[in-house]
This record gives sequence, structure tokens and C-alpha cells, in this order.
Amino acid sequence: MKPLQGLALLLLLQAAGESLTHALAWPFPGPVVGMVLLLPLLRWRAVREPVEATAGFLLAHLSLLFVPVGVGVVAHLDLVVEHGVALLAVIVVSTWIGLAVTALVLRRLLRGEEAGGG
Repeated sequence: MKPLQGLALLLLLQAAGESLTHALAWPFPGPVVGMVLLLPLLRWRAVREPVEATAGFLLAHLSLLFVPVGVGVVAHLDLVVEHGVALLAVIVVSTWIGLAVTALVLRRLLRGEEAGGG
């Protein structure tokens, strides 16, 4: 029962995020706003436990979520062949940028921890 409650809560927060982004004309995706709304709510056990159960279920079946992507790639294989080199370049460059930014943020956080903890 808890996974269903968690799923309902996640969907409710997604809908709230979508409503906020449309009502306030924010340039953010509704699900992202919903996750920001979820963050402070996770302090309460009544919210945290159902969401944790739902997250565990979704993570256990994560591979199933890639099936539609695989079908989409196969269905549009001609586009992948046509733009494959550009797609590969974008994926590689964006991955490296993400890794570099993560490393820089981690380095800065660790420096701040050493300075504050000493």
C-alpha cells in the first residue's frame, strides 16, 4: 500500500509543479518544480516512507523504463544513422562537461569542509 501512496504523492507533486509553472509562466519543467516541492516534505516520515517504497520499486525495475527509448531508437534508426556522429559528439562532450563541473563542485565543497572543520 505504501508504494501506491508514494506514487500518488509523487504524481500529485508533479501536477502541482506543472500547475505552478503554467500559472506563473516559469521556464522550468513542471516535474522539476514538483521535485523541489518534495524536498522539504521529505523531512516528515509520513511522506518519506511511502516515497522511499516507491523509489525502491522504481529503481528495482529501472531497466523497464529504457524499453520505450530503445523502441524509439529502432523506429527512427534512419535519423540515428544520418545524425549519428553529431549525436555521439554531443553525448561525449556533455558527459565530459558534466564530469568536470561535478569534480569542480566537489573540490570546492571539500575545501570548504576542510577550512570549516579544522
